[in-house]
Amino acid sequence: MSENAPVGVADGIRCSDAERERVRAALYAAAGEGRLTMAEVEDRLGQLERLRFRHELAALTADLPVAEADETTGWRPVLAAARRALLADLAILLGRAAEPVPGRRRRLLAAVAGVVGLLMVAAVLLSALHGFDAGEFRHAHRG
Repeated sequence: MSENAPVGVADGIRCSDAERERVRAALYAAAGEGRLTMAEVEDRLGQLERLRFRHELAALTADLPVAEADETTGWRPVLAAARRALLADLAILLGRAAEPVPGRRRRLLAAVAGVVGLLMVAAVLLSALHGFDAGEFRHAHRG
């Protein structure tokens, strides 16, 4: 930067690899949405590698809509989706909802039976490894 350039001017700030990666992801997302052709994406990716400053990066995505804030961070959305899936599967198992895919109820019942069976086998194995002797419980009550 020259001595006459004001401090903090955004035009003089070099871009990082992470900033380039965000632009690259935005270009791929725009192609996936049908906003850009693959030829346009390839052209812009070629330009992306030659650019050095932040303000130059902004020009590559200036004609694209700004990405909305990603509200899918953290555990709450994951837990909410798991809860919805579980409730939908329970509704199918109980016959309160139509099967979206024929035979899904049968597969869900088989999966539930399999999980219950595995839990029972695990309980028996843990009991066998720990021991079935009831005498061990007497030593726990010292009095």
